[in-house]
Amino acid sequence: MANYTGADCRLCRREGCKLFLKGERCTTKKCAFDRRPQIPGMHSQGRKKVSEYGIQLREKQKTKRYYGLMEKQFKGYYFAADRARGKTGETMLIMLECRLDNIVYRMGVGSSRAQSRQFVTHGHITVNGNNVNIPSYACKAGDVIAIKENKKAKFAWLKEYRPIVPKWVSFDTDALKGDVLALPTREDIDLSISEHLIVELYSK
Repeated sequence: MANYTGADCRLCRREGCKLFLKGERCTTKKCAFDRRPQIPGMHSQGRKKVSEYGIQLREKQKTKRYYGLMEKQFKGYYFAADRARGKTGETMLIMLECRLDNIVYRMGVGSSRAQSRQFVTHGHITVNGNNVNIPSYACKAGDVIAIKENKKAKFAWLKEYRPIVPKWVSFDTDALKGDVLALPTREDIDLSISEHLIVELYSK
């Protein structure tokens, strides 16, 4: 599977906002976006006016990069949401939030989605007692997400940590496991995303 191997901070600068791709570093003075907020490249001060298509494209790219997906993966979520009931944009975001790597991040186990994805692929996470190493695994309400029993020693630092988690998940830092209490709603997704622009882009 293809992976982005470039500099993460360039993505934040290109989208003009913090995507929090490097976890705690993004909240410190070392954050590249705070030091150099302009678009990377020699033409960063070039064309100022952005077309309607350009606005839609940037929104799609920003959302894709928030969740760390490649184009083919992201498009797959859009078309799956388009076939489902309800508003396509909201359904797509809910599907993205229910990815296992995102839920591990939301529970505070990983400082970024990239780190959470690594924990999953390295076999540190179980779902309902079963080993799952697929970051895109679609979690459901009632699923129990836990640190694998023989990996708990590596996550002992979590016992001193009290993460702030959204209301639709819970995480017990002593037992090192959490629950998906319910599927998230659009109001639960705290990312600055205008999903209708993505729908307009793919509908052309």
